[in-house]
Amino acid sequence: MWGRLWGFLYNKYFRFWLKWVLRLLTGKCELQRVLGGAAAGARRTLSMISAFLVKSFAVLRNAVHVEEAEVEKCVRDVMKEKRIEQRDTGFKANLHISLLQISGYKKLYLNVENLRKVPYDSENEEHEEQLIELWNLLMPHENLKARISKQWCDIGFQGDDPKTDFRGMGLLGLVNLVYFSKHYTNEARQILSRSNHPKLGYSYAIVGINLTEMAYSLLKNGALKSHLYNVVAGLPQMEHFHQFYCYLVYEFDKFWFEEEPESIMHFNQYREKFHEKVKGLLLDCNVILTLQN
Repeated sequence: MWGRLWGFLYNKYFRFWLKWVLRLLTGKCELQRVLGGAAAGARRTLSMISAFLVKSFAVLRNAVHVEEAEVEKCVRDVMKEKRIEQRDTGFKANLHISLLQISGYKKLYLNVENLRKVPYDSENEEHEEQLIELWNLLMPHENLKARISKQWCDIGFQGDDPKTDFRGMGLLGLVNLVYFSKHYTNEARQILSRSNHPKLGYSYAIVGINLTEMAYSLLKNGALKSHLYNVVAGLPQMEHFHQFYCYLVYEFDKFWFEEEPESIMHFNQYREKFHEKVKGLLLDCNVILTLQN
């Protein structure tokens, strides 16, 4: 009861006067203090979002929904609304970066979603080239004897034709697999070799596609914001999503062998346990989850 009463009194009366005193003492409004006081990256951008959402000014509330092309104008409008002088270049630069991160996150999700919606098409030459590239990256010393072949099971697909395994994640699943194999070739081959373990083995490609779904869901529900805001001071790109996927593949393999499941039949149980572990790490405002780390 007393907590609710204090909250009411603070928001209704004391907060206004506290802000007034702080502005008098520092010469800066609340937004200037938020953007100037928080560390660069997720902490600053998330603090700014919280500050903007509680404002009664439409220009501030709408700022967190701004598109990339409107960021420059939005910065000017916010500074005008809050009577912040243009010579405060630090505030201007910080606000610009934070708004780019927010709009970039939304754009990245749309790009990832659009790629996910593209079904694998065996009649599409580019799709087929990427699939063959995956084989060559993972199995450089073994020729693929035919496009439809049991050999695909050697890299963890379920049957003779991998295209059926991409139905859930579309082309995104293949692009992720190729990216990891191309940029971390040694690691990809080592993990493929480990996935053939007689007791703890798993289907490399199928698990890789499953981890694409994990990365996609974390992006969709906003859980990747802190990570991406810390990784790039500006617009998150598809490259950054792929890099996070690589982290998942590498760390899941370590996790799987550390846990030593009784059989692959328990995959969903351990997959969810790994998912919860990653979600926990992403709650840290300072988090950066990359393979280099």
